[in-house]
Amino acid sequence: MHTIDSSELIDASALSKAAVAVVARLVDNDYNAYIVGGAVRDLLLGKRPKDFDVATNATPEQVVALFKGARIIGRRFQIVHVRMGREIIEVTTFRGHHSDDTSKVSVKSENGLLLRDNVYGTLDQDAARRDLTINALYLDPRKKVILDDLGGLEDIESRLIRIIGNPVTRYSEDPVRMLRVARFAAKLGFSIDKDSLDGIAQCRHLLLDIPAARLFDETLKLFMAGAAAPTIESLDRHNLLEPLFPAAVDSMMDAAARALIVTAMRNTDARIDRGKPVTPAFLLGALLWPAVESKSRELVKTGNQEGSTVNAAAQQVLAITLQRVAIPKRFSIPMREIWELQPRLEKCASKRAKSVISQRRFRAAFDLLLLRADERDELRSAIAFWEEQQQLFPELVGSQPGTEIPSRKRRPRRRKPST
Repeated sequence: MHTIDSSELIDASALSKAAVAVVARLVDNDYNAYIVGGAVRDLLLGKRPKDFDVATNATPEQVVALFKGARIIGRRFQIVHVRMGREIIEVTTFRGHHSDDTSKVSVKSENGLLLRDNVYGTLDQDAARRDLTINALYLDPRKKVILDDLGGLEDIESRLIRIIGNPVTRYSEDPVRMLRVARFAAKLGFSIDKDSLDGIAQCRHLLLDIPAARLFDETLKLFMAGAAAPTIESLDRHNLLEPLFPAAVDSMMDAAARALIVTAMRNTDARIDRGKPVTPAFLLGALLWPAVESKSRELVKTGNQEGSTVNAAAQQVLAITLQRVAIPKRFSIPMREIWELQPRLEKCASKRAKSVISQRRFRAAFDLLLLRADERDELRSAIAFWEEQQQLFPELVGSQPGTEIPSRKRRPRRRKPST
Protein backbone atom coordinates (compact mmCIF):
# COMPACT_ATOMS: atom_id res chain seq x y z
CA MET A 1 0.00 0.00 0.00
CA HIS A 2 1.16 3.51 -0.83
CA THR A 3 1.72 5.50 2.39
CA ILE A 4 1.15 9.26 2.70
CA ASP A 5 1.90 11.49 5.69
CA SER A 6 -1.48 12.71 6.99
CA SER A 7 -0.24 15.32 9.46
CA GLU A 8 -0.61 18.21 6.98
CA LEU A 9 -3.63 16.80 5.14
CA ILE A 10 -6.16 16.44 7.95
CA ASP A 11 -7.11 18.26 11.14
CA ALA A 12 -6.32 15.84 13.97
CA SER A 13 -8.79 17.64 16.26
CA ALA A 14 -11.62 16.46 14.00
CA LEU A 15 -10.84 12.82 14.75
CA SER A 16 -13.22 10.87 16.95
CA LYS A 17 -11.51 10.00 20.22
CA ALA A 18 -13.69 6.91 20.39
CA ALA A 19 -12.55 5.70 16.97
CA VAL A 20 -8.92 6.33 17.86
CA ALA A 21 -9.42 4.38 21.10
CA VAL A 22 -10.95 1.43 19.22
CA VAL A 23 -7.99 1.36 16.81
CA ALA A 24 -5.55 1.59 19.72
CA ARG A 25 -7.07 -1.35 21.61
CA LEU A 26 -7.09 -3.54 18.52
CA VAL A 27 -3.46 -2.67 17.71
CA ASP A 28 -2.38 -3.21 21.33
CA ASN A 29 -3.84 -6.71 21.04
CA ASP A 30 -1.71 -7.49 17.97
CA TYR A 31 -4.35 -6.79 15.32
CA ASN A 32 -4.15 -4.36 12.42
CA ALA A 33 -6.74 -1.58 12.49
CA TYR A 34 -7.46 1.67 10.66
CA ILE A 35 -10.08 4.39 10.43
CA VAL A 36 -11.53 3.88 6.97
CA GLY A 37 -13.96 5.12 4.37
CA GLY A 38 -16.12 8.20 4.44
CA ALA A 39 -14.57 9.67 7.57
CA VAL A 40 -11.12 9.73 5.96
CA ARG A 41 -12.57 11.19 2.76
CA ASP A 42 -14.40 13.95 4.65
CA LEU A 43 -11.33 14.77 6.75
CA LEU A 44 -9.35 15.25 3.55
CA LEU A 45 -12.11 17.58 2.29
CA GLY A 46 -11.80 19.70 5.44
CA LYS A 47 -15.05 18.46 7.00
CA ARG A 48 -15.75 17.16 10.49
CA PRO A 49 -17.20 13.65 10.08
CA LYS A 50 -20.11 12.57 12.27
CA ASP A 51 -19.57 8.83 11.82
CA PHE A 52 -16.35 6.84 12.02
CA ASP A 53 -15.76 3.29 10.81
CA VAL A 54 -12.84 1.03 11.65
CA ALA A 55 -11.48 -1.84 9.54
CA THR A 56 -9.37 -4.61 11.07
CA ASN A 57 -8.01 -8.09 10.46
CA ALA A 58 -9.72 -9.25 13.68
CA THR A 59 -12.81 -11.38 13.10
CA PRO A 60 -16.16 -10.16 14.47
CA GLU A 61 -15.90 -12.68 17.31
CA GLN A 62 -12.40 -11.45 18.20
CA VAL A 63 -13.57 -7.84 18.18
CA VAL A 64 -16.50 -8.63 20.48
CA ALA A 65 -14.11 -10.35 22.90
CA LEU A 66 -12.12 -7.10 23.29
CA PHE A 67 -14.97 -4.66 23.89
CA LYS A 68 -17.59 -4.94 26.60
CA GLY A 69 -21.11 -4.53 25.23
CA ALA A 70 -20.03 -4.90 21.59
CA ARG A 71 -22.42 -6.86 19.39
CA ILE A 72 -22.44 -8.39 15.95
CA ILE A 73 -25.19 -7.19 13.61
CA GLY A 74 -26.19 -8.07 10.07
CA ARG A 75 -26.31 -11.27 8.08
CA ARG A 76 -25.46 -10.13 4.59
CA PHE A 77 -22.47 -8.17 5.92
CA GLN A 78 -21.46 -8.83 9.50
CA ILE A 79 -20.51 -5.66 11.39
CA VAL A 80 -19.59 -5.14 15.02
CA HIS A 81 -21.05 -2.17 16.88
CA VAL A 82 -18.62 -1.02 19.55
CA ARG A 83 -19.99 1.46 22.06
CA MET A 84 -17.43 3.93 23.42
CA GLY A 85 -19.14 6.44 25.71
CA ARG A 86 -21.93 8.02 23.66
CA GLU A 87 -20.47 6.98 20.33
CA ILE A 88 -20.99 3.77 18.40
CA ILE A 89 -18.08 2.80 16.15
CA GLU A 90 -18.73 0.33 13.35
CA VAL A 91 -15.95 -2.22 13.06
CA THR A 92 -15.66 -4.47 10.01
CA THR A 93 -13.25 -7.29 9.25
CA PHE A 94 -11.11 -6.94 6.12
CA ARG A 95 -13.07 -8.40 3.20
CA GLY A 96 -11.45 -10.95 0.91
CA HIS A 97 -11.90 -12.17 -2.65
CA HIS A 98 -14.41 -14.90 -3.48
CA SER A 99 -13.33 -18.40 -4.37
CA ASP A 100 -15.01 -21.73 -5.05
CA ASP A 101 -14.85 -22.81 -1.41
CA THR A 102 -16.69 -19.85 0.16
CA SER A 103 -20.26 -21.08 -0.26
CA LYS A 104 -20.89 -21.07 3.49
CA VAL A 105 -19.96 -17.41 3.92
CA SER A 106 -20.64 -15.95 0.48
CA VAL A 107 -23.81 -16.48 -1.55
CA LYS A 108 -24.64 -15.02 -4.97
CA SER A 109 -27.90 -15.00 -6.90
CA GLU A 110 -28.12 -16.22 -10.50
CA ASN A 111 -27.68 -12.58 -11.63
CA GLY A 112 -24.48 -12.16 -9.64
CA LEU A 113 -26.12 -10.24 -6.78
CA LEU A 114 -24.36 -10.78 -3.46
CA LEU A 115 -26.86 -12.22 -0.99
CA ARG A 116 -24.35 -12.92 1.77
CA ASP A 117 -20.74 -11.83 1.99
CA ASN A 118 -18.59 -12.67 4.98
CA VAL A 119 -15.38 -13.65 3.20
CA TYR A 120 -12.42 -12.30 5.15
CA GLY A 121 -9.06 -11.31 3.67
CA THR A 122 -6.11 -8.92 3.74
CA LEU A 123 -5.91 -5.13 3.79
CA ASP A 124 -5.14 -5.02 0.05
CA GLN A 125 -8.10 -7.27 -0.71
CA ASP A 126 -10.36 -5.17 1.52
CA ALA A 127 -9.44 -2.01 -0.37
CA ALA A 128 -10.18 -3.69 -3.71
CA ARG A 129 -13.58 -4.87 -2.41
CA ARG A 130 -14.76 -1.35 -1.49
CA ASP A 131 -17.06 0.50 -3.86
CA LEU A 132 -15.38 3.84 -4.61
CA THR A 133 -11.74 4.86 -4.70
CA ILE A 134 -12.46 7.87 -2.48
CA ASN A 135 -13.85 5.48 0.16
CA ALA A 136 -10.85 3.10 0.04
CA LEU A 137 -8.52 5.24 2.15
CA TYR A 138 -7.14 3.94 5.46
CA LEU A 139 -5.94 6.23 8.23
CA ASP A 140 -3.53 5.10 10.94
CA PRO A 141 -4.16 7.74 13.65
CA ARG A 142 -1.12 6.69 15.68
CA LYS A 143 1.47 6.79 12.91
CA LYS A 144 -0.38 9.67 11.20
CA VAL A 145 -0.31 8.11 7.77
CA ILE A 146 -2.91 7.39 5.09
CA LEU A 147 -2.75 4.19 3.08
CA ASP A 148 -3.93 4.52 -0.53
CA ASP A 149 -3.43 1.84 -3.15
CA LEU A 150 -6.17 2.76 -5.63
CA GLY A 151 -5.74 6.46 -6.35
CA GLY A 152 -8.36 7.71 -3.92
CA LEU A 153 -6.33 10.77 -2.94
CA GLU A 154 -5.84 11.71 -6.58
CA ASP A 155 -9.56 11.30 -7.28
CA ILE A 156 -10.42 13.55 -4.34
CA GLU A 157 -8.08 16.18 -5.73
CA SER A 158 -9.67 15.73 -9.19
CA ARG A 159 -13.17 15.74 -7.62
CA LEU A 160 -14.00 12.46 -9.34
CA ILE A 161 -16.27 9.52 -8.40
CA ARG A 162 -14.77 6.25 -9.63
CA ILE A 163 -15.93 2.66 -9.06
CA ILE A 164 -13.18 0.24 -8.04
CA GLY A 165 -12.76 -2.57 -10.56
CA ASN A 166 -15.02 -3.32 -13.49
CA PRO A 167 -18.15 -1.19 -13.03
CA VAL A 168 -20.53 -3.69 -14.65
CA THR A 169 -19.25 -6.48 -12.43
CA ARG A 170 -19.42 -4.34 -9.29
CA TYR A 171 -22.93 -3.07 -10.10
CA SER A 172 -24.04 -6.64 -10.79
CA GLU A 173 -22.78 -7.71 -7.34
CA ASP A 174 -24.78 -4.93 -5.71
CA PRO A 175 -26.90 -2.64 -7.92
CA VAL A 176 -27.35 -0.20 -5.02
CA ARG A 177 -23.79 0.91 -5.78
CA MET A 178 -25.24 2.87 -8.71
CA LEU A 179 -27.34 4.89 -6.27
CA ARG A 180 -24.26 5.49 -4.13
CA VAL A 181 -22.36 6.80 -7.15
CA ALA A 182 -25.17 9.25 -7.94
CA ARG A 183 -25.55 10.23 -4.28
CA PHE A 184 -21.88 10.93 -3.65
CA ALA A 185 -21.52 12.83 -6.91
CA ALA A 186 -24.42 15.05 -5.82
CA LYS A 187 -23.37 15.36 -2.18
CA LEU A 188 -19.75 16.23 -2.92
CA GLY A 189 -20.27 18.08 -6.19
CA PHE A 190 -17.95 15.62 -7.97
CA SER A 191 -18.16 14.40 -11.55
CA ILE A 192 -18.48 10.68 -12.37
CA ASP A 193 -15.74 8.73 -14.13
CA LYS A 194 -16.74 7.76 -17.70
CA ASP A 195 -16.47 3.99 -17.19
CA SER A 196 -18.48 4.20 -13.96
CA LEU A 197 -21.11 6.25 -15.78
CA ASP A 198 -21.27 3.90 -18.78
CA GLY A 199 -21.77 0.99 -16.39
CA ILE A 200 -24.88 2.64 -14.94
CA ALA A 201 -26.45 2.80 -18.40
CA GLN A 202 -25.89 -0.96 -18.80
CA CYS A 203 -26.95 -2.01 -15.30
CA ARG A 204 -29.67 0.33 -14.02
CA HIS A 205 -32.34 -2.32 -14.70
CA LEU A 206 -30.73 -4.51 -12.03
CA LEU A 207 -32.19 -2.23 -9.36
CA LEU A 208 -35.50 -3.98 -10.06
CA ASP A 209 -34.02 -7.05 -8.31
CA ILE A 210 -33.42 -5.17 -5.04
CA PRO A 211 -36.02 -5.74 -2.28
CA ALA A 212 -38.40 -2.80 -1.84
CA ALA A 213 -37.58 -2.57 1.88
CA ARG A 214 -33.89 -2.06 1.16
CA LEU A 215 -34.68 0.59 -1.45
CA PHE A 216 -36.66 2.54 1.15
CA ASP A 217 -33.58 2.54 3.39
CA GLU A 218 -31.53 3.77 0.44
CA THR A 219 -34.15 6.46 -0.24
CA LEU A 220 -33.58 7.85 3.25
CA LYS A 221 -29.85 8.08 2.51
CA LEU A 222 -30.57 9.76 -0.82
CA PHE A 223 -32.98 12.41 0.43
CA MET A 224 -32.46 12.83 4.18
CA ALA A 225 -28.73 13.54 4.33
CA GLY A 226 -28.72 17.24 3.46
CA ALA A 227 -28.22 16.99 -0.30
CA ALA A 228 -31.68 15.99 -1.53
CA ALA A 229 -31.96 18.74 -4.18
CA PRO A 230 -28.77 17.89 -6.09
CA THR A 231 -29.45 14.17 -5.54
CA ILE A 232 -32.88 14.22 -7.22
CA GLU A 233 -31.27 16.05 -10.15
CA SER A 234 -28.50 13.44 -10.28
CA LEU A 235 -30.95 10.51 -10.18
CA ASP A 236 -32.99 12.07 -12.96
CA ARG A 237 -29.91 12.87 -15.06
CA HIS A 238 -28.66 9.29 -14.91
CA ASN A 239 -32.10 7.68 -15.37
CA LEU A 240 -32.03 6.16 -11.89
CA LEU A 241 -35.32 7.70 -10.76
CA GLU A 242 -37.49 5.28 -12.75
CA PRO A 243 -36.41 2.12 -10.85
CA LEU A 244 -37.23 3.89 -7.56
CA PHE A 245 -40.18 6.19 -8.22
CA PRO A 246 -41.61 5.46 -11.68
CA ALA A 247 -44.60 7.72 -10.96
CA ALA A 248 -42.26 10.70 -10.57
CA VAL A 249 -40.43 10.35 -13.88
CA ASP A 250 -43.01 12.29 -15.92
CA SER A 251 -43.17 14.93 -13.17
CA MET A 252 -39.48 15.71 -13.59
CA MET A 253 -40.11 16.42 -17.27
CA ASP A 254 -42.74 19.07 -16.46
CA ALA A 255 -41.21 22.45 -15.54
CA ALA A 256 -43.75 23.38 -12.85
CA ALA A 257 -43.79 19.93 -11.23
CA ARG A 258 -40.00 19.73 -11.31
CA ALA A 259 -39.74 23.14 -9.65
CA LEU A 260 -42.11 22.04 -6.86
CA ILE A 261 -40.13 18.84 -6.24
CA VAL A 262 -36.71 20.50 -6.27
CA THR A 263 -37.92 23.33 -4.01
CA ALA A 264 -39.27 20.79 -1.49
CA MET A 265 -35.91 19.02 -1.56
CA ARG A 266 -34.02 22.30 -1.20
CA ASN A 267 -36.15 23.36 1.78
CA THR A 268 -35.48 20.02 3.45
CA ASP A 269 -31.74 20.44 2.91
CA ALA A 270 -31.91 23.88 4.53
CA ARG A 271 -33.71 22.48 7.58
CA ILE A 272 -31.14 19.71 7.97
CA ASP A 273 -28.35 22.28 7.69
CA ARG A 274 -29.98 24.22 10.54
CA GLY A 275 -30.28 21.08 12.65
CA LYS A 276 -34.08 21.01 12.48
CA PRO A 277 -36.12 17.77 12.26
CA VAL A 278 -37.38 16.48 8.93
CA THR A 279 -39.60 13.59 7.88
CA PRO A 280 -39.80 11.43 4.75
CA ALA A 281 -43.61 11.80 4.77
CA PHE A 282 -43.68 15.40 3.58
CA LEU A 283 -40.70 15.05 1.24
CA LEU A 284 -42.06 11.94 -0.49
CA GLY A 285 -45.52 13.50 -0.47
CA ALA A 286 -44.16 16.49 -2.39
CA LEU A 287 -42.19 14.21 -4.74
CA LEU A 288 -45.29 12.22 -5.69
CA TRP A 289 -47.93 14.97 -5.50
CA PRO A 290 -47.59 16.02 -9.18
CA ALA A 291 -48.24 12.40 -10.18
CA VAL A 292 -51.28 12.25 -7.89
CA GLU A 293 -52.59 15.55 -9.27
CA SER A 294 -52.08 14.43 -12.86
CA LYS A 295 -53.82 11.10 -12.25
CA SER A 296 -56.67 12.91 -10.49
CA ARG A 297 -57.22 15.10 -13.56
CA GLU A 298 -57.36 11.99 -15.75
CA LEU A 299 -60.03 10.49 -13.50
CA VAL A 300 -62.07 13.71 -13.65
CA LYS A 301 -61.99 13.62 -17.46
CA THR A 302 -63.21 10.03 -17.62
CA GLY A 303 -66.10 10.83 -15.27
CA ASN A 304 -66.26 7.21 -14.10
CA GLN A 305 -64.82 7.79 -10.63
CA GLU A 306 -67.14 7.94 -7.63
CA GLY A 307 -66.03 9.93 -4.61
CA SER A 308 -62.75 11.81 -4.32
CA THR A 309 -60.60 11.59 -7.43
CA VAL A 310 -57.56 12.63 -5.37
CA ASN A 311 -58.18 9.70 -3.04
CA ALA A 312 -58.43 7.29 -5.96
CA ALA A 313 -55.37 8.80 -7.64
CA ALA A 314 -53.39 8.51 -4.40
CA GLN A 315 -54.23 4.81 -4.19
CA GLN A 316 -53.02 4.21 -7.72
CA VAL A 317 -49.78 6.19 -7.34
CA LEU A 318 -48.94 4.55 -4.03
CA ALA A 319 -49.70 1.09 -5.43
CA ILE A 320 -47.13 1.65 -8.18
CA THR A 321 -44.59 3.17 -5.78
CA LEU A 322 -44.84 0.51 -3.09
CA GLN A 323 -43.87 -2.16 -5.59
CA ARG A 324 -40.47 -0.48 -5.83
CA VAL A 325 -39.98 1.32 -2.50
CA ALA A 326 -41.64 -0.07 0.63
CA ILE A 327 -42.73 3.17 2.30
CA PRO A 328 -43.90 2.28 5.85
CA LYS A 329 -47.47 3.13 6.79
CA ARG A 330 -46.26 5.64 9.38
CA PHE A 331 -45.18 7.74 6.38
CA SER A 332 -47.57 6.67 3.60
CA ILE A 333 -50.69 7.40 5.70
CA PRO A 334 -49.65 11.03 6.43
CA MET A 335 -48.76 11.41 2.75
CA ARG A 336 -52.30 10.48 1.75
CA GLU A 337 -53.80 12.76 4.38
CA ILE A 338 -51.73 15.67 3.05
CA TRP A 339 -52.82 14.95 -0.53
CA GLU A 340 -56.49 14.57 0.37
CA LEU A 341 -56.52 17.99 2.04
CA GLN A 342 -55.35 19.80 -1.10
CA PRO A 343 -58.82 20.11 -2.77
CA ARG A 344 -60.31 21.33 0.51
CA LEU A 345 -57.62 23.98 0.84
CA GLU A 346 -58.31 25.19 -2.70
CA LYS A 347 -62.02 25.74 -2.00
CA CYS A 348 -61.56 28.36 0.76
CA ALA A 349 -64.92 27.55 2.34
CA SER A 350 -65.41 29.84 5.38
CA LYS A 351 -68.08 27.60 6.91
CA ARG A 352 -65.69 24.62 6.95
CA ALA A 353 -62.51 26.54 7.81
CA LYS A 354 -62.46 25.54 11.47
CA SER A 355 -62.90 21.89 10.56
CA VAL A 356 -60.07 22.03 8.02
CA ILE A 357 -57.46 23.82 10.12
CA SER A 358 -58.08 21.47 13.03
CA GLN A 359 -57.10 18.48 10.87
CA ARG A 360 -53.98 16.74 12.12
CA ARG A 361 -52.12 17.24 8.82
CA PHE A 362 -53.33 20.78 8.11
CA ARG A 363 -49.96 22.47 8.60
CA ALA A 364 -48.20 19.91 6.40
CA ALA A 365 -50.91 20.21 3.75
CA PHE A 366 -50.65 24.01 3.90
CA ASP A 367 -46.88 23.75 3.39
CA LEU A 368 -47.50 21.73 0.24
CA LEU A 369 -50.04 24.32 -0.92
CA LEU A 370 -47.36 27.01 -0.45
CA LEU A 371 -45.04 25.06 -2.75
CA ARG A 372 -47.78 24.66 -5.34
CA ALA A 373 -48.60 28.39 -5.20
CA ASP A 374 -45.02 29.22 -6.24
CA GLU A 375 -45.86 27.87 -9.69
CA ARG A 376 -49.62 28.61 -9.83
CA ASP A 377 -50.72 32.20 -9.26
CA GLU A 378 -54.39 31.18 -8.96
CA LEU A 379 -53.57 29.57 -5.60
CA ARG A 380 -52.38 32.87 -4.09
CA SER A 381 -55.89 33.75 -2.92
CA ALA A 382 -56.13 30.37 -1.16
CA ILE A 383 -52.83 31.04 0.62
CA ALA A 384 -54.07 34.43 1.81
CA PHE A 385 -57.38 32.90 3.00
CA TRP A 386 -55.74 30.15 5.08
CA GLU A 387 -53.13 32.50 6.52
CA GLU A 388 -55.99 34.67 7.74
CA GLN A 389 -57.84 31.66 9.17
CA GLN A 390 -54.77 30.55 11.08
CA GLN A 391 -54.49 33.99 12.63
CA LEU A 392 -58.18 33.93 13.57
CA PHE A 393 -58.08 30.44 15.11
CA PRO A 394 -54.46 29.71 16.13
CA GLU A 395 -55.59 27.32 18.85
CA LEU A 396 -57.20 25.04 16.25
CA VAL A 397 -54.22 24.64 13.92
CA GLY A 398 -53.42 20.94 13.78
CA SER A 399 -50.09 19.15 13.62
CA GLN A 400 -46.66 20.57 12.88
CA PRO A 401 -45.17 22.00 9.68
CA GLY A 402 -44.75 19.54 6.84
CA THR A 403 -41.14 18.78 7.64
CA GLU A 404 -41.94 17.80 11.22
CA ILE A 405 -44.84 15.37 10.94
CA PRO A 406 -44.80 13.14 14.01
CA SER A 407 -45.16 9.39 13.68
CA ARG A 408 -48.45 7.88 14.71
CA LYS A 409 -48.42 6.77 18.31
CA ARG A 410 -48.98 3.12 18.91
CA ARG A 411 -51.50 2.09 21.50
CA PRO A 412 -49.80 0.58 24.53
CA ARG A 413 -50.28 -3.12 24.87
CA ARG A 414 -52.53 -4.22 27.67
CA ARG A 415 -50.72 -6.22 30.26
CA LYS A 416 -52.13 -9.58 31.12
CA PRO A 417 -53.29 -9.79 34.73
CA SER A 418 -50.84 -11.61 36.95
CA THR A 419 -51.96 -15.00 38.09
